[in-house]
Amino acid sequence: MALFEQISEDIKSAMKARDKVALEALRNIKKVFLEAKTAPGANDTLEDADALKILQKLAKQGKESAQTFLANNRQDLADSELAQVEVIERYLPKALEESEIESIVKEIIAQTGAQGMKDMGKVMGVASKQMAGRADGRIISTIVKKLLA
Repeated sequence: MALFEQISEDIKSAMKARDKVALEALRNIKKVFLEAKTAPGANDTLEDADALKILQKLAKQGKESAQTFLANNRQDLADSELAQVEVIERYLPKALEESEIESIVKEIIAQTGAQGMKDMGKVMGVASKQMAGRADGRIISTIVKKLLA
């Protein structure tokens, strides 16, 4: 089942369970998915890869909002935001640990024959595609820099 249909089904389940937090998060996800489907050039389709990117973006935005709320002493709003992020993360693949990312980057460096920082772009391109949805780009970049230096 595609992510879009899964979200629609889970909205029904959340309504039946009277789970307000999940319902709000899922409705927000569906709204963003619908906007992506109807965007110019989308041909009224949403691939799972694109849906995962959207979910990652929503989770990242939610975490950043929670940090902002905490900085402004609004624990109630931060808790609400983090609860929604938890719902979003159910649909994301399990994130890789730094040690796993490092081993994958080492393999990529060996495959591409990268020698130094001048080859960072080549390594980052392959690494970003291979670990899309499972690792943050900043973490990948940091590890690539460390290994190529």
